[in-house]
Amino acid sequence: MFEQFTIVTDPVGGSVALSAIFAALPLLTLFLLLGVLRMRAWLAGLISLGVSLAVAIAVYSMPAGQALLSATEGAAFGFFPILWIVVNAIWVYNLTVVSGHFDVLRRSMERVSPDMRIQAIIVAFCFGALLEALAGFGTPVAVTVVMLMALGFPPLRAAAVALIANTAPVAFGALATPIVTLGTVTSGAVADPRLTTDTLGAMVGRQTPILAVIVPLVLVAVVDGRRGVRQTWPAAIVAGLVFGLAQFVASNYISVPLTDIIAALLAAAAVVLLLRVWRPTESPDLHASPASPTSAALSVGADRPDSPSSPDSPTTTDPSIRSAAGQEGVPERDAAVEGRPQPVRASASADVATAAPERDSPVEVLRAYGPYLIIILIFSIANLGPVKKALAAEPWTVVFPWPGLDVIGANGKPLSSINFTFGWLPAAGTLMIFAGILTAIVLRVRPGAAVRAYGRTYAELRHAIVTVMAVLALAYVLNQSGQTATLGEFLAGAGTAFVFLSSILGWIGVAVTGSDTSANALFGALQVQTAAQAGLDPLLLAAANSSGGVLGKMISPQNLAIAASAVGMAGKEGDLFRRVVGWSLILLLFMCVLVTLQATPVLGWMVP
Repeated sequence: MFEQFTIVTDPVGGSVALSAIFAALPLLTLFLLLGVLRMRAWLAGLISLGVSLAVAIAVYSMPAGQALLSATEGAAFGFFPILWIVVNAIWVYNLTVVSGHFDVLRRSMERVSPDMRIQAIIVAFCFGALLEALAGFGTPVAVTVVMLMALGFPPLRAAAVALIANTAPVAFGALATPIVTLGTVTSGAVADPRLTTDTLGAMVGRQTPILAVIVPLVLVAVVDGRRGVRQTWPAAIVAGLVFGLAQFVASNYISVPLTDIIAALLAAAAVVLLLRVWRPTESPDLHASPASPTSAALSVGADRPDSPSSPDSPTTTDPSIRSAAGQEGVPERDAAVEGRPQPVRASASADVATAAPERDSPVEVLRAYGPYLIIILIFSIANLGPVKKALAAEPWTVVFPWPGLDVIGANGKPLSSINFTFGWLPAAGTLMIFAGILTAIVLRVRPGAAVRAYGRTYAELRHAIVTVMAVLALAYVLNQSGQTATLGEFLAGAGTAFVFLSSILGWIGVAVTGSDTSANALFGALQVQTAAQAGLDPLLLAAANSSGGVLGKMISPQNLAIAASAVGMAGKEGDLFRRVVGWSLILLLFMCVLVTLQATPVLGWMVP
């Protein structure tokens, strides 16, 4: 019915370099529209998709029917499993808002530490890493960003913190699915017996832990600038060091799939224990002001990182920054009613005692944590060996070729990506549905209210849904037309200098697809083949693809859309992109230098 298509990586005059110019056009269009023109992400995604289709058909000679089918498969993958996870994760959050238990959770976390900089470490870094370990695929950003909002973080800052925190744990996310995928696609690409899941996990565990030490410091800098780093560095260092050491030990000596679970729990415990003997000298009020965009800035002085006119300091009259859940009939309450602590200095303990926040009963606190305990329990059960194996088989999981799509890779074999996996029961989004039902029961939310909250969740995320489906359609067209392979082959032409560029290739893959798993499937084999040709270490470059890729997560349009929609600021993805792209590039440069040194005698001892 449709004409078969075979990928050619050098369609322009037989030159990979010239072809790469055209292959880069869709990505350049996307980043230009988002970062420079600050266009809404859903519109930027659709325009970039159009550019990718034009390049695929006009330059790569991909039949129009095959190009469109490729886009439809990508859009379908964008909804299931990715959006299926995000929508249902935010629904669980919305249930906690409807029942009022999210306020209880916020007050509980404030009692651990009223300092928002410490809260960013605990919620975004530690708890986000745990969610990444269990679910991945956007769940940590979707959940932690609304938790930060409930704690009083301004919308854009909450989104930026959640995105940046979701870096170090990504390579081992979803029980190390990216590493498992990397081992699968590289094991037969070159003759190197080290290209197994365990050894690849061990090598990644000698790269991302170093990144983990830095990330908490970046988070407190984003929350409160240089003052934040100066006053809270002990907590940031403890969280980063414990997480990094645990990640290294677990990935090398215990279990690759359990790496992030172990690291997240130990890091959170270490920070809580530290807070028993140490507190910041000052806890400035950095909450989003419910009354005036200038009051919070004036209350903490000129050292605050944002100006009074910053979009981080919205007023309640702006409908675009209402509570992320957007609940009707759930009004914003003022700080005094919420029990929100005021600016606290170490010497003002008497004042704190006279203005104690509202206390919740132990039962209500347990219920507030209930949804997250339920999520952890369900995902842990679903990922047990026998259960996971059973759910991966029919009828719970069905794999079928996308109807009409027939693409042959440059190696002469059909692309594996033309097969669509529909794991309707084991999908993280379906497990979230079960978690939501149990949450409604535990929090005593009536069935009608739970259903209405579910409908509102889809309405709130309508722009994010379009964005994610458009971006994944773009990614599939790029991959199945050969445009991504052209970019990879062009970078691989750098020879021995490719050791510096290998992390960038992974970064590009995740920036486009939003998934370290997808980037590893896309570029893993290319990395090891290039390494073999250039006389480099295949194991090192394969790991660099995954470790460098995690830094593209924060600028992926699908994750930007998820974060922006979750804080009620759909359409501000361009602003959010500008806030995080600098950190993404700085950390990427750090990873490139680390990998380069690991290819030399300086740090070569780190390679197994």
